[in-house]
Amino acid sequence: MITEPWAQTRDGDLAGRERDTLVLTAEERRWGRRRATTTGGRVLALALPTGSTLTPGEILHVGPDWYVVVEGAAEPVLAVMPSSREEALRIAFEVGNRHFTLAVDGDRLLVPDDPAMDQLLTRLGVGFERAQAVFVPVGTGHRHDR
Repeated sequence: MITEPWAQTRDGDLAGRERDTLVLTAEERRWGRRRATTTGGRVLALALPTGSTLTPGEILHVGPDWYVVVEGAAEPVLAVMPSSREEALRIAFEVGNRHFTLAVDGDRLLVPDDPAMDQLLTRLGVGFERAQAVFVPVGTGHRHDR
């Protein structure tokens, strides 16, 4: 049972240990209590503190001869290439005003591929495309329908 991510890793701590991964979507990285299976087939029981959010690259557990790293799963997103800083701020405001999360991926803003976000971006008149990407939200946000 894992009750908190592995907090301290120094250079060499992982040498000679097998690297395993736990691939999770942004939503799954917010579920602190669950059973999960790593890509190597290990079953983990997570009992993380309420409000915990796992981050891609975070070391979740170190065992005697193996360790587990959190990886982000590619998931459906809407990708926007704002034409200006002002447009990016406007999009971020409108997305946040609807209690959705937003991620920054280089020059792109990413939002969940959701009908409400599709309608919002269309109404704002900004171009977007559907894509698959690892979604790492800037903030936690929340949804009214959950």
